[in-house]
Amino acid sequence: MSTVDLNCDLGESFGAYTIGMDEAVIPYVTSVNVACGWHAGDPLIMDKTVALAKKHGVAVGAHPGFPDLMGFGRRPMTVTPQEAGAYVKYQVGALLAFVKAQGLELQHVKPHGALYNMAAKDEALATGICEAIASVDKNLVFMGLAGSVMLEAAKKAGLKTASEVFADRAYNDDGSLVNRKLSGAVIHDPVVAVERAVKMAKEGKVISINGKEISIQADSICVHGDNEQAIELVSKIRKALEGAGIEVRSLK
Repeated sequence: MSTVDLNCDLGESFGAYTIGMDEAVIPYVTSVNVACGWHAGDPLIMDKTVALAKKHGVAVGAHPGFPDLMGFGRRPMTVTPQEAGAYVKYQVGALLAFVKAQGLELQHVKPHGALYNMAAKDEALATGICEAIASVDKNLVFMGLAGSVMLEAAKKAGLKTASEVFADRAYNDDGSLVNRKLSGAVIHDPVVAVERAVKMAKEGKVISINGKEISIQADSICVHGDNEQAIELVSKIRKALEGAGIEVRSLK
């Protein structure tokens, strides 16, 4: 039987501001990527989100990003590989405290936003990030964009990897994600997202924004928690995957 992880970015609220529908989404996923306080989240939210994951038996991953709360971590920054590594190490360490306090183990690390997209194309940056993660714990799984250089960097650093695909994001012909500023970059139609998720998990294929079928390895499927259709998307995707004979489970 084919298996796949279903993940979602959670813990993105901060202070008096609520972002996402964490409690409604979490029953349907098998792994969560928890914001670590830099692009989103705060200590109270991190604590609450890890406790929520424990309650639902969901694996926890760190979701470190750039120190850019106003830009939600989606604006590129000029940093050295060493700086990026230190940023990630700092945020992973912060989340680890909350994970250990709940008696859990951290499953994976998945960079966020601009840091993720830059590392997918910049081998030196990816190496800085992955070596930093490995220095903290070599048992952590590195989750990154399927087919990207960041997964190769993770393997060289001695980390296990998980190739991530996106049910609600459009792809370019080269397997990269379509820039969010462009029309059609985010998929809101549940029917389309469900079909794409099953095709990626079962066939290892996805149709690009230009109509080209491209090969893609799907170890984990992401549905964004800040998508307005998040609950409908993730519930229907999980049901469709299981209906197609695919076992939905965490990475470990």
